[in-house]
Amino acid sequence: MAEVIRMPRMSDTMEEGVIVAWLINEGDSVEPGDTIAEVETDKATMELDSYSEGVLLHIAVKEGAVPINGVIAVIGEEGEDWKAALAAAESEGAAPKASAPAAEETPITETTAPTAPQVATAPASDQRVKASPLAKSMASEAGIDLSAIQGSGDNGRIVKRDIEAYLQSNKGAATPKPVVSTTTAPPAAPVAPPSQPAAEEKEAPAVVPFAFNSGEPNFEDVRVSQMRKTIARRLGESKFSAPHFYLTVEINMGKAMKLRSKLNEVSPTRISFNDLVVKAVALSLRSHPAVNSSWLGDTIRINKDVNIGVAVAVEDGLLVPVIRYADIKTLSQIDIEVRAYAKKAKSKKLQPDEMSGNTFTISNLGMFGIEEFTAIINPPDSCIMAVGSIIEKPIVKEGKIKVGNMMKVTLSCDHRVVDGATGSQFLQTFKDILENPIRLMV
Repeated sequence: MAEVIRMPRMSDTMEEGVIVAWLINEGDSVEPGDTIAEVETDKATMELDSYSEGVLLHIAVKEGAVPINGVIAVIGEEGEDWKAALAAAESEGAAPKASAPAAEETPITETTAPTAPQVATAPASDQRVKASPLAKSMASEAGIDLSAIQGSGDNGRIVKRDIEAYLQSNKGAATPKPVVSTTTAPPAAPVAPPSQPAAEEKEAPAVVPFAFNSGEPNFEDVRVSQMRKTIARRLGESKFSAPHFYLTVEINMGKAMKLRSKLNEVSPTRISFNDLVVKAVALSLRSHPAVNSSWLGDTIRINKDVNIGVAVAVEDGLLVPVIRYADIKTLSQIDIEVRAYAKKAKSKKLQPDEMSGNTFTISNLGMFGIEEFTAIINPPDSCIMAVGSIIEKPIVKEGKIKVGNMMKVTLSCDHRVVDGATGSQFLQTFKDILENPIRLMV
């Protein structure tokens, strides 16, 4: 009998997956281990492999969101009755197949603007084509028939980028409709008296045509990715369930900068300031295990391993790969792992096990010139450290004003686990390590 393929749970926090693309077509042969589709989970875009052998008889969901255990396809022998297999699966109480959510057109109420100039209407075929209001306006101004354009939005909806791409690929083919200016030309310059030479007549400045959008709302709705949904849910739960408080300390990075320069003369990889921060945090957590803990409701878990999550910015939000056993790794080992994970994160190739098991998280915005900020705790951690940029500024040292390279860090703490004194002592240890960085070597 044909086998019904369901959406698997591809991460521990996954509730649904989004089918991005099918890599094979109905009627294609499939063997165990073949990659049949790409699925976007709450953490990454992953490849879905087949565990069955046969022919792809039916694709139930071509693209879109599918809940865990939802039907996505049927594999069996060629010519087999896949409808019977679906019916049998549903009769056993299986989850019904999911369908991709249809992108509904937002109804727009036409209003009459008394002072608005009239714009030529789009061709009649536009009414049968799904397009955003902005795309329709751009097409109307350029004299483009929307039926000739393939939309890239949800369910083939034509959006702004499709019009721009069409105009770019058909330069000269579509000529924008002229806009008649109603601006009155400035009066001519007075004629000079006969006894004086005539003043040179100045040309009137060119009038830039005003492109009017017919009074329609100008916006574009973007589908929320699984990653963004999960970020919103988890951080919302963290912010409103964990009582946050914040501790900020300023660190003189002068000695750390000198050490980094010396290390990079002999290191097999170029060590960054973030690597120094990761190592200093890991060593500080050894001395303050209460900060390396998690709130579990009836118990507090004090983690013996030091696994540092490093936030990496990607297109849809943040991914947090984990540097395991960071307290016993060298700076060059930490650097190699962070660079490799950051590369995989930006291409959405991180695996779930590479983003789990964190006991503490670091978010560094120093490379963007941010001096100071606060971060929301990343569950199940009890703390997260927000790292700012290194700023050259005057400081008072031994009664004299000198130039110092100062860096601010802010520790967000879950007050259910970490008290103010505990967090402060952790930060003092962290500060001492970076201001006396030889401790990173022992």
